[in-house]
Amino acid sequence: MISATPVVDMDAKEVTARLEKTGIQAAQVRYGVRAHRVVYRTVDMKGRPTTASELVAIPKNGEPGLRVVSWLHGTEVYRGEVASVNDESTDRATALLFASTGLAVSAPDYLGLGEGPGSHPYGDPEATVTASVDALRAARTFAQRNGRSLDRRVLISGFSQGGPATMMVGRALQQGTDRYFRLGALAPIAGPFDLSGFEAAAADDKIARSSLYLAYFATAWNRMYGLYDTPGQAFRAPFDKTVETLFDGDHKASEIAAALPMTSKELFTDEFLQRVRNPTGKLRHRLQALDTTCDWRPEVPVHLFHAKGDKDVSVTNSQYCQRQLTANEADQELSDVGDFDHGTTVLKAVPQVVREFNTAR
Repeated sequence: MISATPVVDMDAKEVTARLEKTGIQAAQVRYGVRAHRVVYRTVDMKGRPTTASELVAIPKNGEPGLRVVSWLHGTEVYRGEVASVNDESTDRATALLFASTGLAVSAPDYLGLGEGPGSHPYGDPEATVTASVDALRAARTFAQRNGRSLDRRVLISGFSQGGPATMMVGRALQQGTDRYFRLGALAPIAGPFDLSGFEAAAADDKIARSSLYLAYFATAWNRMYGLYDTPGQAFRAPFDKTVETLFDGDHKASEIAAALPMTSKELFTDEFLQRVRNPTGKLRHRLQALDTTCDWRPEVPVHLFHAKGDKDVSVTNSQYCQRQLTANEADQELSDVGDFDHGTTVLKAVPQVVREFNTAR
């Protein structure tokens, strides 16, 4: 841990009001919450030293020992949108709910978001795991310096991009990546577990905001893995001159959406779309790692949540994950939270996750 900056100090009534403003059911709130933006040391996707930030939320309940939740957020293109920085973010409200029921929360911003330098390595498995596990270590240090201790068993949940991240971090903890923390429970929400299928659907404009999702994927993965030699190979003119500058972490999603065409067909070249639909070589290899985040046997129950009305990430993604877990004889369950869009899914699912985590043994 490098630094800790106070960002929240609320009593229970204030937490309730914040949750209700966000649209999250607040009946489980019991305590006030203090939260800090914690900057900590970690490594980048090449193993080089860097820093990252997270939100650490602690209940004001006086208990010396606390169960800990790792909350893994969904896709963000703007570094200022994450929980440690944006007071209005849904992820901060989610952390407040968990903490207000007596749980400690580590909510990493991931690399390149929040106070972290550089660009976000969108979806990179190794960077996802190291940033999240190092965030737990920093949260434990923070808790110890404030006279609290964190239980070894980590309760992990995440939304959208955070769904596969939940499974990746859980697998790493089960495999012993940390000397102290162990896996306690898994509750991924509306994750794109079949990333190959998700990106192919974006290429065919079969999902909401297809051009934005696929452009973020293309620019980030080109930066990390080299998907094209020149922007003109992937993007049609005139967008080939501007797309990469839009995804620098300093543009909000609304700004990017306004600068892009509505469809992938208008934004990308036919050749690039065909590569996404039928990946080969390096692209196929990298996608495979994200297509198999559920292809293992967790030693704890896995409760998946999705909404049948989700037009961004289809419920077929969680069904895909469920099939992999079933094939590995895992204890799993998939709950449909209703006919809601992607953003509403997390609002409806999180109170259910909180209830389960508070009864987990």
